[in-house]
Amino acid sequence: MLRGMTERGLILTGVLLATFLAAIEGTVTGPAGPAIVGDFEGMQWLSWIFTAYLLAMAVTTPIFGKISDLIGRKPVFLWGAAVFLTGSLLCGLSRSMEQLIAFRALQGLGAGALIPMTFTIIGDIYSIEERAKTQGLLSSVWGISSLVGPLLGGYVADSLSWRWVFVFNLPFGLLAIAFIARYLKEERMRRKTEVDLFGVLLFAAGMGALLFSLSTGGQSIPWNSPLLIALLAASALLLAAFWAVERRVPEPMLPLGLFRVRNIAFSTGANLLISSLVIGLPTYVPLWVQGVDGGSAALSGLLIAPLSVGWIFGSVAGGRLILRAGSRRTAMLGLALIFAGAFGLALLSRGSSPLLMLLLMLLCGVGFGYCSTVFTIIAQSSVGHRMRGASTALNTFTRSLGQTVGVAVFGSWLNLRIDRMLKGAASGEITGADMNKLLNPHAGAKLSGAADAWLRDALEGGLHSLFIVMAVVAALSLLVSAGLRSGVPVSEQESIAFKKAQ
Repeated sequence: MLRGMTERGLILTGVLLATFLAAIEGTVTGPAGPAIVGDFEGMQWLSWIFTAYLLAMAVTTPIFGKISDLIGRKPVFLWGAAVFLTGSLLCGLSRSMEQLIAFRALQGLGAGALIPMTFTIIGDIYSIEERAKTQGLLSSVWGISSLVGPLLGGYVADSLSWRWVFVFNLPFGLLAIAFIARYLKEERMRRKTEVDLFGVLLFAAGMGALLFSLSTGGQSIPWNSPLLIALLAASALLLAAFWAVERRVPEPMLPLGLFRVRNIAFSTGANLLISSLVIGLPTYVPLWVQGVDGGSAALSGLLIAPLSVGWIFGSVAGGRLILRAGSRRTAMLGLALIFAGAFGLALLSRGSSPLLMLLLMLLCGVGFGYCSTVFTIIAQSSVGHRMRGASTALNTFTRSLGQTVGVAVFGSWLNLRIDRMLKGAASGEITGADMNKLLNPHAGAKLSGAADAWLRDALEGGLHSLFIVMAVVAALSLLVSAGLRSGVPVSEQESIAFKKAQ
C-alpha cells in the first residue's frame, strides 16, 4: 500500500512539473520580448512569439486527447514532453526571428499533447474524492505560473540572457519524463480502431484558419481585408465539413455525443464564455491604471497580482467544495464571484481607490480558481475511461478558444469605442493613433493639456463600456451554469448516459 502511494506521489510530481513548465511558457517569455527584438530587429513579429505557441497548442489539444483514448496516456505524454523540450532547446539556439517563431510553434505542438494528459492522468489514477482535491492543486499551478512567470522571465533575461528563458526548463522536463516513464503503469491498449485522419486534417486546417483570423483581425490585418474574409469563409467551410465527417466515422476525433451529456454541454458553454475574461482582465485593467489614472506599470502589475493569488486559493477550495456542495453550486459560486468583480469594474471612475481594484481582482481570481477546478472535474467524471482523454481535451481546448475569441472581440470593441469618442475631438486633430503617446511615459509628457484630457476621457469611456461587456459575459456564463446537474458527477452513471446518446 505504501509503495503504491509512493508511486502515485511520484507520478503526481511528474505531472505537476510538466504542467508548470507548459503553463509558464505562456508568461515567462513576455519580459524577454524587448531583448529578443533587440537581437533580431523584428519588432513587427514580436506578437507571433506568443501567438505561434498558443495557436499550435489550441489546435492540437483535442487531437491528442482523442489519440490518448486510442493508444493510452503514457505514450502521448512522453511524446508531447519530448517535443516540448526539443522546441525549448531549439528556441534557445535560434538565430533569427523566423526560426524562433517556428520553434515556438513546435513547443506549442508539444504542449498540445502534454497539457490535456496531465489532467487526464490525474483523472485516471485518483478516485472522485481524491481527484477533486488533486485537480484543485493542479489547477493552482496555472495561477502560480501566471504570477511567477513574468518575474522569473525578467530576472533571467536581465541576469543571464533571453535564451535561458527557454532552456532553463530542460532538467525539470527530463525529470518529469523520468517519473512518468518509470512509475505510470497502463494496460496495453488493444482496441482495433481506425484513426480519423480526415477529421484531424479538417479540424486542424479549419480551426487554425479561425484562430489565426481572430488573433490578427483588427490588429495586423483589417477586418475588411479580402485575405481575412477569405480565411474566415474557408474556416467555416472546413469546420462544417469536419462536423459532417465526425457524425459518420466510427472513431471520431471529437465525439459529438459528448455534447449530449448534460453537464459537459453546459460546462463547455460556461467555460467558453468565462475564459474570455481570463485573458481580458489582466490585459485591460492595466490600461485603466496607466492610461486613465496615470499610474505606473509597477502599480498596474501590483493591482492585478491578486488575480493569480486568488486563483491559487480558489482552485484548492473549489476541489474541496465540490465534494460537499456538488458541481452546480460550486460552479455558480465561482461564476458569481467573477460577476461581482466584473460588475465592480464597470462601476469604476477616474481616481477610484486602488484598494477597491485589489479587492475586485481578488474576487475574480478566486472565482477563476473555482471554475477551472470544477469544469475539469466535470469533464473527467461525466464519462468513463474510454472517453476521458477526449472530454478533458475538449475542456482545455474550450479554454484556449475562449481566450482567443475574447482577445479579438474585446480589442475590436475597445478600438471602435475609442475611435467613435475621438471623432470630432479638437477638429479632428486628435486620433486613435495618439493613444499610443498617452500610454508612453516619454511621448505622453509632450501632449498638450487639452489633448491629454481628450485621450484620457476617450480611454475611460471605452474601457468603461468594455467592463460592462465583461460583466454581461460573466452574467451569461452564470446563467448557463444553472443548467448543470446538482451533486458530484459519477463516471459510471454518466457513461450510461453517453452510450445512450451515441
